[in-house]
Amino acid sequence: MSALAERLAAQPTLTTERLRLVQLGPDHLDETMAALDDRDAMRLTGTRGSFTREQVRAHLDRLPGAGDRADFAITDADGAYLGEVVLNELEEDDLAMNYRIALAGPSLRGQGYGTEAGRAVVDWAFDEVGLHRVSLEVYAFNPGAQRSYEKIGFVVEGRVRDALRWDGAWVDAVRMAMLDTDPRPGR
Repeated sequence: MSALAERLAAQPTLTTERLRLVQLGPDHLDETMAALDDRDAMRLTGTRGSFTREQVRAHLDRLPGAGDRADFAITDADGAYLGEVVLNELEEDDLAMNYRIALAGPSLRGQGYGTEAGRAVVDWAFDEVGLHRVSLEVYAFNPGAQRSYEKIGFVVEGRVRDALRWDGAWVDAVRMAMLDTDPRPGR
């Protein structure tokens, strides 16, 4: 296992002012299943299909200690599950990963949880893991998420036209990224 993979596999708990980000795993099965019932979150992330409990359990079983990704459960100070934030799609030669986040319910959106969790994960990715680039795509019908990503420090790099067909309509994706040399607002 490479040094980069070892740092990902040793994923720590991250703490912010209001949140604890712990390694997502089998203990989060019920919360993950409940979050997958949030139709609006599925639309905002472009997630199609349904997942069985067995499929989700198998996915969560693979996560702890993975050397090619880092999946964090976002929890509040009392340990309540608020969602997940993920670094995946490792390109080790390029020191690059993809970023994604999903909050577990509409009542959690707009409260700054995503921005707070994202800042902590991006700081860890650059300062501890040693990544050079973290990138993402956000669908055009999700401007709130784009604003959150900009607050973290992500920069718009371009637009992927008609990237998703949802409910019969074409939706663009906005491509964003952050480099380890970019400013990190709020730091």
